[in-house]
Formats: sequence, structure tokens, C-alpha cells
Amino acid sequence: MESHALDTTLRWIVLVPLCGAALNGLLLRRMPRRAAGLLACAAVGVSFLLSVAAVVRLAGLDPHHRLLTDSLGTWLDIAGVRVEVGFAMDQLSAVMALVVTGVGFLIHVYSLGYMAHDPGYNRFFTYLNLFIFAMMMLVLGENLVMLFVGWEGVGLCSYLLISFWFNEEANAAAGKKAFIVNRIGDFGFLLGMFVLGTALLPHLGDGEGVFSFRTIAAHAHDLAPWATAIALLLFLGATGKSAQIPLYVWLPDAMAGPTPVSALIHAATMVTAGVYMIARMNMVYVLSPAAMTVVAITGVVTALFAATIALTQNDIKKVLAYSTISQLGYMMLACGVGAFAAGIFHVMTHAFFKALLFLGAGSVIHAMSGEQDMRLMGGLRRKLPATWPTFLVGTVALAGVFPFAGFFSKDEILWKAFSEGNPGLWLVGILGAGLTAFYMMRLVVLTFFGENRASEAVRRHIHESPPTMTVPLVILAVLSVTGGWLGWPHFLGGANRFEQWLAPVFEAGAGGHGAVGHGAAVHAAASTEWLLAATSLSLALLGLYAGYRAYAGRASLSAKLHAFAGGRPHRVLLNKYYVDELYEASLVRPGYALSDRGLYRAVDVGLIDGLLVNGTALLVSITSALLRLFQNGKLRFYAYVFALGAAAFVLYLALTI
Repeated sequence: MESHALDTTLRWIVLVPLCGAALNGLLLRRMPRRAAGLLACAAVGVSFLLSVAAVVRLAGLDPHHRLLTDSLGTWLDIAGVRVEVGFAMDQLSAVMALVVTGVGFLIHVYSLGYMAHDPGYNRFFTYLNLFIFAMMMLVLGENLVMLFVGWEGVGLCSYLLISFWFNEEANAAAGKKAFIVNRIGDFGFLLGMFVLGTALLPHLGDGEGVFSFRTIAAHAHDLAPWATAIALLLFLGATGKSAQIPLYVWLPDAMAGPTPVSALIHAATMVTAGVYMIARMNMVYVLSPAAMTVVAITGVVTALFAATIALTQNDIKKVLAYSTISQLGYMMLACGVGAFAAGIFHVMTHAFFKALLFLGAGSVIHAMSGEQDMRLMGGLRRKLPATWPTFLVGTVALAGVFPFAGFFSKDEILWKAFSEGNPGLWLVGILGAGLTAFYMMRLVVLTFFGENRASEAVRRHIHESPPTMTVPLVILAVLSVTGGWLGWPHFLGGANRFEQWLAPVFEAGAGGHGAVGHGAAVHAAASTEWLLAATSLSLALLGLYAGYRAYAGRASLSAKLHAFAGGRPHRVLLNKYYVDELYEASLVRPGYALSDRGLYRAVDVGLIDGLLVNGTALLVSITSALLRLFQNGKLRFYAYVFALGAAAFVLYLALTI
């Protein structure tokens, strides 16, 4: 069978959304609103169909050499550093391409209804298409430099979309915060690239691209002395994009953007870029057990940390935001224990049910005339017959209840953590899973049960969303149920086809270095796996039940606990452990002070403007004023000066000869 193929459709998967963004952007004031939305949807739809066609062709190749490539030429070839403008699709990028374009298309369709009356309608769809282009550049880039171009592109689009309603200062500030925090991570990413290139360049032959993923995999053994430094620096970039401790603080504020933005960027695609990057660079990470440990611990701590904050948030989108941070922590945990396939599996299932939940929240906000505080909701299940059941499906899937999608991916991650000899990580992970079920049921009860607590004016206008918004909810609900079946585990009689599909990618990356989680699954006793799965499921059901009992009654358990604890734990969680305040006091204010008093007043105003610019002007002014004394227009004075100069010259000659 053919093992490698050129496929020029890869470039169009990337470029068609860019063409849509360009057309909408150039005709921003002339394109009819409906035409702009349909054009944007069509661009992503075409990209999705091309992705499906490419994946079908990829599946026909030899399972251990599945690769489609497409090159547009050489970008850079200086001093042995060669970078191609090229695209490649293997099993890993195929999964990401289908998720990005598929879920992205549904969110575009949803936006037709959600943004229908927004004055920035055409601009919104321009940004959405531009984001899909950047994300596909990241996913299909043949080398690390192309990935980084897409990486920076999604960062720019994130800024544009978060601060889309920039007339409100809070929205503009949220966009700036996301942009700046991600630049911190990106600095680490760049340093990691520099170290990798420096370490690899001496070992390459002619024609080998130093940053090509195939080159890195082939020469991974040469990177062993540098692996920890490279892996940790790249991971710093991932903590920014994928919102891990300590760079997670931008994502909750990013909820200031329109809800479809939250679904597309902060649930299904951009925030998973860090997980994808680590999985793509698995050949480097498996060389460093220390780096893998850092990734795993950071992930599981982030998962539990964010889950506790979500317990007390009252903004419906903020709850989902912290839930996203928590779930990203599980993906990082999977990568940290070497279960890269399980991490990508959770990327896929999470894209389905978290996009569903965000879009469902958008439907609720749409029905509530823009209200996002759950304390002013309630009783909406009778008013929203399409949103309510689909939102419940997403909740159950996120909680990890069998046979919904979240059960299979989350259970796979926890099982891998336990089976690789990390029971402590498993214990923290399963505790976070129980909290997830609890806070999600809290959200459901406060939003859909009981009596509506909004004002009379709002209650009169509560209505179900249009079909452009509800149809994507139904499709995502179906995927939230069935999407996990691709990874039906062996102990339940399945073949875990998802892991089999990805196995060759991670086997090639392992390179015989003893990587865990690659190739054939590590099988312990079936009874142990059954017991762990039963424990996970039981805790999820218990969390759902406890959440319902705590908030469905008249006197909520949360109020009793709040009173019992004197309000202190509740205040700490409600204020998100005061991390933003800590950063404000320790970093932001000193940074402002340094910028204002040091860089601006001392350096800019004092040194550059005062000494160099104004000082030079003053020196020229004084010098010219002195010289003007010799230009007084009096002939007698000129003769006197001439004679004095001649005398001085004669005296000089007399003394030196």
C-alpha cells in the first residue's frame, strides 16, 4: 500500500477560511449582513469537507506511515536553517482538523442567530474566519515555525474577539489581559524553539529542515541532553494558551466576548492548542521524565484548583470558564503520564460537550435578554424546550456518566494515571471529577429549576432561540453522547479504535526511549479497571445527586455551609483565591510603577527626550547663539578678527618650527 502522498488539498483547508475573512473584511461596509454570515459559514463548511476528504485518503495509507504532505516552497534557508512553507496531515492532525472545522462550522451557524442584531455582524464573521485560518495553520503546519505562526495568529484573533464589544472598558481590558498573558507564555515557546534549533542543527544533513516535525522525530536522540530545557520552555507556552497555573487568569475574563467566541476559542479549539503542541512534540517530552512530571502535576493541580472555584461562581459563563480550565488540566495530566492519545481523546469529546454547554448558555442569555447571573434565572426548562434537554446532555457528559462521551475520555485519563504508578494523581483527579458533577448540577438547578427570579420585564420576553441556534445544539448533543464510543475501552468489550488510530504517531515519537502510554495499552487486571471505572462513575452520580439536593430545596445546603464556615471559605472561592489581586499587587502595579517612573519618566522623558533630544537641541541653540556674535555685519570687527587670527597663526608657527 502507498505510505506517503502529496495532497494539494491541504493548502485549501487552511486558505479557504482566509479567503472568507479577506472577502468579508474588504467588503466590510458593502457586503449585506446575511451574505456575510453565509459566506463565512460556507468557507468553514468547505474547509470541513476538504478535511473529511483528506482524512479518508489518509485512512487508505499504510497505518504505520500515514502522512499527507503539501509544500508551497521554501520560506527561509540561511546558515543551514531551512524552513518550508508546508502542510502535513497524519492521524493526530487529522483528528484536530475535523474537530476545529466541524465544531467551528456549527458555531458559525449558531452565530447567524446569536449575532443577528449586532451592529458588528460582518466584522464578527471576518474575525471568526480569520481564527479558523490561524487554527488550521497551527494544526496542519509541517514544522514548528508554521505551528508558531498559527499559534500567534490565534492569539491575535483571540484578542480581537474577546474585546469585540470594545466600547465597554471591561471588554477591552479582558482582551488586553488575554493578549499580554499569552505573550508571557509565547516568550518561553520562542526560547524553547531557539534551544531546540541550536541543539539539533549540528546533527543535520543537507536538505533537512531543522524545525520539521519529521526531522525532530528522526533526530530525537540527539536532543536528549537538552530535552528537559526544551520541554519545559515549550510547556510555558502551553500554560498560556491552555490556561494552566500560573497563566490561567486570562480565560475567565475572556468571557467578556460574545458567547460563540467562548464556545469556539475557549472551549473547543484555541485553548487545546497547548495540549496539541505537547502531543505533537511527544518525541521530546518522553526523553525527560522530569518535564513529564511537571506537566502531570501542573495539570492535576489546575484541574482541582479550577473546579473548587467553579463551585461558587454566579455568572453562568464564568462557571463554564473555570470548568474549561479544569478539563484542560485533565488533558495535561494525560500528557504528563504519557497517555497522549487519551489527552487528545479528551480534547475531542470536550470540544463536543463544552461547545454544547457554552452555546446552551448563550441560548439562555439570549432568552434572558442578556442576563448572565444565575441567581436571577430559574424555571427555564419550561420556557426553553430545545435548550434545556441539550444542556442537560452536555452536563451529564461533562460529569462523566456512562455511556456519554465524557465518561470514556476522562476515565481513560484517570486509568492511565493509576496504571502508570501514580495513585496520588488519580486520587486528586477523581476528586476533581466529583466536584465537576456537583458544580454542573448546581448550574443546572439554578438555571432551569424552580421559579424564575428575573424581573417582570425580563420574564415577559423569555423565549426559545431560533433554529439557527437550536439545531447546532441538537447536533452537538448527539456527539456528546456518541463521540466517546470511538474509544470504547477493552475492559468493556471494545477495541479503543481511537487509541489504535493515534498509536503509530506516538510509537514513532517514542523512539524506543521507554515512553509510557504509547502503542498497546498497559493492561492491569480487568477487575482493577472495572473497580476504578465504577468508582469514577459512582462519584460522578453522587456529585450530581448532591448538587441537586443542595440547590433544589428551599433552604440550600450551600447557604447552610456558608453560615457554618463564617463565610470565609465561600469568600475565598468566590474571589478565586485572590490570585488576580495577588498578581495585581505583586506584578501589575510594580510593572506600572516601573513603566511610569522608570521607563517613561526617567528613560523616555528624562534621558531620551530630555538629554538626547532636547539636550541636543539646547546645545545647538547655545552654540549657534555664540556663533551669531561673530556675524554682526561690521567690517571693522571682521578686519579685527582676521588680524587676530593671522597673528595667532604666525605665533603658532614661530613656536613650533
